[in-house]
Amino acid sequence: MSNAIFNPPVAINEPILSYAPGSKEREELQETVARMKSEEMDIPMFIDGKEVRTGNKVSMHPPYEHKHCLGHFHKGGAAEVKKAIDAALKAKQAWADLPWEQRASVFLKAAELIAGPYRQKMNGATMLAQSKNAFQAEIDSACEIIDFFRFNVEYMRQIYTEQPESSEGVWNRLEYRPLEGFIFAITPFNFTAIAGNLPASPAMMGNTVVWKPADTQIYSAWVIMEVLREAGLPAGVINLVYADGPEAGEVIFNHADFTGLHFTGSTGVFQNLWKTIGNNIHKYKSYPRIVGETGGKDFIIAHESANAKEVSTAITRGSFEFQGQKCSAASRAYIPKSMWPKVKEYVLEDLKSIKMGSPEDFENFVNAVIDEKAFDKIVHYIENAKRADSAEIIAGGGHDKSVGYFIEPTVILASDPKYTTMCEEIFGPVITIYVYDEADFENTLKLVDDNSYALTGAIFAKDRGVLTHMCKALENAAGNFYINDKPTGAVVGQQPFGGARKSGTNDKAGAMQNLMRWVSARTMKETFVPARDYRYPFLK
Repeated sequence: MSNAIFNPPVAINEPILSYAPGSKEREELQETVARMKSEEMDIPMFIDGKEVRTGNKVSMHPPYEHKHCLGHFHKGGAAEVKKAIDAALKAKQAWADLPWEQRASVFLKAAELIAGPYRQKMNGATMLAQSKNAFQAEIDSACEIIDFFRFNVEYMRQIYTEQPESSEGVWNRLEYRPLEGFIFAITPFNFTAIAGNLPASPAMMGNTVVWKPADTQIYSAWVIMEVLREAGLPAGVINLVYADGPEAGEVIFNHADFTGLHFTGSTGVFQNLWKTIGNNIHKYKSYPRIVGETGGKDFIIAHESANAKEVSTAITRGSFEFQGQKCSAASRAYIPKSMWPKVKEYVLEDLKSIKMGSPEDFENFVNAVIDEKAFDKIVHYIENAKRADSAEIIAGGGHDKSVGYFIEPTVILASDPKYTTMCEEIFGPVITIYVYDEADFENTLKLVDDNSYALTGAIFAKDRGVLTHMCKALENAAGNFYINDKPTGAVVGQQPFGGARKSGTNDKAGAMQNLMRWVSARTMKETFVPARDYRYPFLK
């Protein structure tokens, strides 16, 4: 019997390994990647604690070497989605009734498994299938997912301990119940940690989940499921399905027990899902919780007092790490005219030293974009810029998909602050720079703020008064705001992540706010000595 208030281990951020030459982790990762690449995986769905194979196999290929086959996953359809829903509903009561510390233990154990025996398998799958270099994989598929599991347990306990005041003779209590129904988690290709957190955070709070990952992330999603199984996650709590979005949506969004959507992906898809849920609102037992983090046209703006080298480094790292395929990646920058020559010199100098190629070669900073569809979309923007009157490419612009989907880090200089690539999200290794006149600083701040995305942004200045003014002028321009730093690299427990406007609902992954969305509070008032006469004193 649980009759104590338990304190879980204090959450600390997982240390990032360096993978420097000669290090033990570098050798282990290289051996793991080589072994995994030599094996052809047969990846089933996972429904109600069972592996499900349909025979409808879809091949998986490294984006940087698309002729190589990593194996196949078994694609499902409406029937498998329905089974996943049934499994989630069947498992729901027993999982919700499990004491919270027992649910917590599953995810704390999963964190330790990833930190230890599964670390390089997680990183290897992310490198192979998502074309991340060793460092980008380490901060994502190892450290961030570990941090999510550890810190979310801490936040869960904080939520449960938040209780109301009680007056004389009364005991007031708050009970935090899981939502009534099942959660649908739709996860993206670009972060393995996000793919793990979106189903795990509602599950930790006692919900059961149907999880649909992006096809290009299924390899690492399966490794996450391996870890959760070993950690003791009961059957039916998280059900992993691979189905086309519209086919899955047709079943899920028409189901009376649908109670929540946890989503990371494109703005357009999220808006369509919201519209579908709204149109079906009369079908549901309760109003579904909708939590989404979508795209971002993320910015860097420098004041004339800023340091040019610091600004240029933020551009190089913020724009080109993981090929710009981060929802936080810098994709537009506003540089004062007096500073531009130096910033340009430093950025071009950086790009000359950057190597591009396979993530298996640890000297490569830039790797391939995720697939041919993404490649073609990004190239379309680049080729249009080459022909545009109000834009010119000053670095990069090359691309080749003969072996892998490689696009050079590309810098576009726009004379028009409303040029297409200053406004539309590209999701690739492309940044567009607008050079402004110092006298036009206030109007430039307005240009930054007028963009409809509001995910991440970075400001650079030395003058504290200027920094304060910029923070105020751009208070709605970004959910994650960076002062004298690049606009990427949020850390769980330190910078809760999420944006508003068209960038999402700003429910802050990596913070207590997100977990609050997956519970429904019940207020309970217990009166120890109830009244026995309806008459109040004023009636006398």
